[in-house]
Amino acid sequence: MSVLVAVALTLVAIAATAVVLVDDPLRQSMVASIFGLFLTATFFILQAPDVALSMLGVSAVVIPALVLLALARVREVVPQDDHGEPEGDQG
Repeated sequence: MSVLVAVALTLVAIAATAVVLVDDPLRQSMVASIFGLFLTATFFILQAPDVALSMLGVSAVVIPALVLLALARVREVVPQDDHGEPEGDQG
């Protein structure tokens, strides 16, 4: 295994861990997009440019756009108080 592949796989592992550890859905979509870019670079390094191109389109454009649209829709439906908590939530 070359050093470049090892570095790419390490970056993918770190980014995947970051995606899991982020709690806020908005931030998580952005971290997931960065994870997708690392994964795209890894596929390209592993000589799979067709898979890398597909991954680039899905991970950098489609998934963050869908998450942002879903969050905008949910925030329209659920009114929030001044602290960002849903109204009526006593928990």
